Amino acid sequence: MAVDEAILEATAGALQPTTLRLYAWNPNCLSLGQSQSISDVDEKRLQALGWGLVRRPTGGKAILHADELTYCICASKDDRHVAGSVLESYRHLSHGLLAALKNLGLAVNSEPQKSSSERDNTNPICFEVPSDYEIKLEDKKIIGSAQARKANGVLQHGAIPLYGDISRITQVLAFEDDEKRNQATAQLRARATNLATASKNKITWKQAAQALICGFGNALDVEIRVGRLSDSERGRAKQLVEEKYANDSWTRRM
Repeated sequence: MAVDEAILEATAGALQPTTLRLYAWNPNCLSLGQSQSISDVDEKRLQALGWGLVRRPTGGKAILHADELTYCICASKDDRHVAGSVLESYRHLSHGLLAALKNLGLAVNSEPQKSSSERDNTNPICFEVPSDYEIKLEDKKIIGSAQARKANGVLQHGAIPLYGDISRITQVLAFEDDEKRNQATAQLRARATNLATASKNKITWKQAAQALICGFGNALDVEIRVGRLSDSERGRAKQLVEEKYANDSWTRRM
């Protein structure tokens, strides 16, 4: 998360070009949305499993990062690909996500803006909360995305589950009792899926990453070049870890 914010600052300040970052997590990690309550987490269960905990700079609800590809797009607010409102930029960037999954042979679609009656802001799980222009496959959510806008920059995060039990997140969230936990597990399995289940094949991280690079490049008509973090981005990320992301004052602030 610190690296993503460091890239955001660099792109917002025109020190770096618009950046697409692709990565995975080790060990598994639960991330909370920027404004989500820490009370949604069953910390004893989380610690028993040895999974990490972090608070994202982006909004939305909890995501368990396990067996997935995570993408991060950072850009200056003047970049045409994030122009307009949050909703407009979601719709524009969704073209790249759709193209990526179609590159993998998946018949995905993007649903339009959700009405207020369709939203459930009390649900702690990202993949159960309907979102605008979310990517769905066989009527199940396949990508969870969230955005942050700070000063002159825009950051969009997204998680693409590759394989594994999509409902594992319910093991580390707080519920009144086991019945409620089991209900949440069943609902999540009914509403969300992963690439392996959808494609009937195990799609590797590298395959998914290449599909994303081609999807964004072709759908948004951009040339994507491989790059590395600058020394200043690395230094700023280290500073952000020490000052923010490794501290309870950030992670447990709500």
